[in-house]
Amino acid sequence: MIVQTCINGARGADFHPQLPLDADAMARDGAASVAAGAAELHVHARGLDGRESLAPAAMDATVLALRRACPGTLIGVSTGAWIENDGQRTLVAIAGWRELPDYASVNLSEAAAPLVMESLRQRGIGIEAGLASIADAERLVSLDHGGRVLRILIEISEQTLDEAFAVAGGIEKVLERAGIRRAILLHGENATVWPFVERAAARKWSTRVGLEDGKELPDGTVAAGNAALTAAAVAIFRAGR
Repeated sequence: MIVQTCINGARGADFHPQLPLDADAMARDGAASVAAGAAELHVHARGLDGRESLAPAAMDATVLALRRACPGTLIGVSTGAWIENDGQRTLVAIAGWRELPDYASVNLSEAAAPLVMESLRQRGIGIEAGLASIADAERLVSLDHGGRVLRILIEISEQTLDEAFAVAGGIEKVLERAGIRRAILLHGENATVWPFVERAAARKWSTRVGLEDGKELPDGTVAAGNAALTAAAVAIFRAGR
């Protein structure tokens, strides 16, 4: 049961003045988030042009900077299909990484997910199986990867709370029926960030917060940055113990 901080995601510079968009900024922001209570970090590496990238040059520099700034902290990355816009380029990029992250998220909604998971597994990189729908959960079960991943990442994008809870509940039922017993990290996005932090705390699951998922604190004010978002989530978890 941990709080992971997702420090940037696919957000643009105009989303928040403290959004970290290069390796040095990510390292500083990551260290501040860890100091605020983050147990892990999830990052989207950026190339010299500021765009998301899985290319070894971008990934290696980012992971190395974070390792130096946050020794002992698990570092995770995204493998989202939109980053390279080509499944083969994604696989080639993963094969070229020299500074390996501890784990990588794979979206089960994406066509190349099985190949990406196998590529990560061959490199000794843990897998967060990203489930955003009931269909994603059913696909994970059908691929028989449920028992071979680091954790299940239930990530809900629906913005109406009733709909978001219904999708999350449906995913949980699929996993339960299949007998999948892996660690779960549950998180929402924008309007549902804090309701899902509360839900995760109540279930003794892990969660994540950060500028990738939203910039507002529980009271609706805009956070100063990732460290403030992290501290708020940690406080919720501690209050529930």
